[in-house]
Amino acid sequence: MGRRQPFSGLGGRIVIPLLVCLLAPPVAAWAQPQKQVLALYSTRRDAQIVTVGDRELPRILEQGLGGVDYYAEYIDETRFSDPAYQAALRDFLRLKYSGVRIDAVIAVEARAITIVSQAPAPLFPGSPTVFFASSPVPSITNATGVVAPLDLADTMEFIGELQPEVRHIFVVAGATPADKRYETLARSQFRPFESRFTFTYLTALPTRELESRLASLPDDSAIYYLIVNRDGDGDNVHPVGYIDRLAAIANAPMYCWVDSAMNHGIVGGSLKDQTAQLEAVGRLTVRVLSGESADSIPVSSLNLNVRQVDWRQLRRWGISESAVPEGARLLFKEPTVWERYKVYVLGTVAVLLAQTFLIVGLLVQRRRRRLAEDQARGSQEALQGSYERIRDLGSRLLRAQDTERSRLARELHDDISQQVALLSSDLELLLGSAVTPDNEALAGEAWNRTQHIATSLHDLSHRLHPAKLRLIGIVAGLQALQREMSHSDLKVTFTHDNVQASLPPELTVSLFRIAQEALQNAVKHSNAETVRVHLQGGSTVLVLTVSDDGAGFDVDSEWGKGLGLISIGERAETVGGTFAVRSQPGAGTLLTVHVPVGVEQASGAAAAGQVG
Repeated sequence: MGRRQPFSGLGGRIVIPLLVCLLAPPVAAWAQPQKQVLALYSTRRDAQIVTVGDRELPRILEQGLGGVDYYAEYIDETRFSDPAYQAALRDFLRLKYSGVRIDAVIAVEARAITIVSQAPAPLFPGSPTVFFASSPVPSITNATGVVAPLDLADTMEFIGELQPEVRHIFVVAGATPADKRYETLARSQFRPFESRFTFTYLTALPTRELESRLASLPDDSAIYYLIVNRDGDGDNVHPVGYIDRLAAIANAPMYCWVDSAMNHGIVGGSLKDQTAQLEAVGRLTVRVLSGESADSIPVSSLNLNVRQVDWRQLRRWGISESAVPEGARLLFKEPTVWERYKVYVLGTVAVLLAQTFLIVGLLVQRRRRRLAEDQARGSQEALQGSYERIRDLGSRLLRAQDTERSRLARELHDDISQQVALLSSDLELLLGSAVTPDNEALAGEAWNRTQHIATSLHDLSHRLHPAKLRLIGIVAGLQALQREMSHSDLKVTFTHDNVQASLPPELTVSLFRIAQEALQNAVKHSNAETVRVHLQGGSTVLVLTVSDDGAGFDVDSEWGKGLGLISIGERAETVGGTFAVRSQPGAGTLLTVHVPVGVEQASGAAAAGQVG
């Protein structure tokens, strides 16, 4: 059977499009129309609730739904409270948005709720409403929302906890109907505190009179700012900006009930969180726009009050930070020098500590190094002293050796050589008076042997101490050594250049002995055919080189096995010189000696004279 190919032929042409259709997302998932949202505020355009709403609501809707077309309208109820204006505004909004499909209406506070839901027909029929109210709202069709009653009393509790010494509360309110509604609510909620505080309501006063009153309050007083949209002279004011003006001249701490007053001179209070208020409304709107029926979502009730304190005002009024009630937010606190520069201080301290430890470590190491150096210096001095003693001892031994050689040479020359000479004369006389041929032959043989002994004694005496070396100098001595060491199997050459005619005796003897030892080593060990000796003179140094074409040797392995090189080194050191040997098997040997010409030799000569 042949292998079946998947999705081949007609079946494949049918199945593939079918799979594409099944796997493709629904059209509604990617082609949904953009949502249209209208927010209607019961206040002026520059109110704090509007500022927060225009910032938070679009953000929340965008996060929950994606692209949203956001509109905002404002009802300035405090400045335009005429019912005819309210009706005209409703007609204007209906006309303005007649061509726009509003998917949801956000109504903030009572006036906006009334305009949207006013009978006999809603402003936007079919559009769900999400509202926020500070008091209970009558039943509305196709609507849900958040109700957060105003809690003015908790700020009174807050004042008592933060400033228990306060006895007088001065309540400030404006002249509009809305301002007076706040006063009415405050009187109701403050009634339980009348046994603790004395309340004075500064309502609908002209600004100058109000400022004069607030600037001369008793010491145990506090100010409770409700709201002022219009003063007693009929001048409209901005409620938040008015707080700044009053706080600047008041001689008592000021409190409030809403967070828009923070950073405008109040100490704080139990303040309604307007951001949380609009976040709750925004989340409900997202649910409605996502498909939930507004009527199916129950109206929620929230407590939005948060206790807050302005740290700067605590300092202004001399209130201890420790008196702030537990759980209250402390805002605008200026960091201390430690808090501000803590990282830099700690970093600097860490660097300083590291540097200190490093310096201490370096000082310890320096002390240890100095101790080690002192010990090494002491050891070096001891070693140097030992070396000098050994060198002096070697020098003395060499001088003693030369002295003994001179004595032996004199003994051989003056005593034994003379006796051999007398023996030779006697044998010569005996040879002339021989009677028989045998006696004559025996006498001749004895005479010849005596002559040979005399010659050997002479040569030995000369080698032990060449008498003419002190008389004619190093050059003549080396020339004599050259002639003595040369024979048919070994050719010795000697050259010299710029050698002083007169050298210290010790230097002369040392150079002669070095050359003599080097030549004897060449004769005994190198099997050389040619040995070259060269003496290079100068004003401060003499250089003696002895080279041969012999078998050579490994300097490192052979060093110390014989006394020849050691003797050469000791003689060179005796006169303050140095020597070096270069050789390798099959490549001959080169010996180089450098000796200074100067004070050391003179002192050495003096020492030699003392030894001799």
